[in-house]
Amino acid sequence: MGFIFIRFMLHPDKSKPVFIIIPAYNEEKMIRDVLKGLIPLGCQLIVVDDGSATPLQPLLFDLPVTVLRHAINLGQGAALQTGFEYALSKQAGYIVTFDADGQHLPADIEKLLIPLTNGEADIALGSRFLSAGSNIPSGRKRLLRIARLVNYFFTGLLLSDAHNGIRAMTADAAAKIQLRQAGMAHATEIVAAIRKKRLRYKEVPVNIHYSSYSKAKGQSAWGSFRIFFDILLNKIFK
Repeated sequence: MGFIFIRFMLHPDKSKPVFIIIPAYNEEKMIRDVLKGLIPLGCQLIVVDDGSATPLQPLLFDLPVTVLRHAINLGQGAALQTGFEYALSKQAGYIVTFDADGQHLPADIEKLLIPLTNGEADIALGSRFLSAGSNIPSGRKRLLRIARLVNYFFTGLLLSDAHNGIRAMTADAAAKIQLRQAGMAHATEIVAAIRKKRLRYKEVPVNIHYSSYSKAKGQSAWGSFRIFFDILLNKIFK
């Protein structure tokens, strides 16, 4: 599929196009609905098919989106890094990360871009804990609170929401983030890069749509333990 350019409707500076990176693994049930919600924004949409059992490109042939595919499943961190490198090669001005399971709201993207376009921050991190309308399941809330402390232990930054997949960054910030954690531990790696590279950051309230589908796709307690273990090994052996 060729690359299709669409003007970004939310930001007036056409010289800095916004790329939305959507890592996707076995998301054939939701990916079209997610993309249809993003298309009206006029951003440049990049789906990174991370070795899905059912290749996503044939399902999206009629949509204005670029599909990149890993031959095998490498993990969300690796998918994001692939998306970053592609967007930077296409002279992206801003890069947004957005999950493929339908839990993020397209309307929150503009809120994330405001501190970047105003020059207040290099990266904006979505936080469901800062949103008045947050409706986080109790089990998920406990895991996220633990993740917040783990993030602080490894990075020195105490954020309100440690593992939210919706975030926005300038191209310069993205170029300074090199994800080596192929799996879900990349979220902590991004926070570590913020401190190490002295990137200015801001947490922005966002809302999460918790459906039965997205909750089933979310992190389990075992998955959270694996993230912690991955971070620890990276800390020891890097």
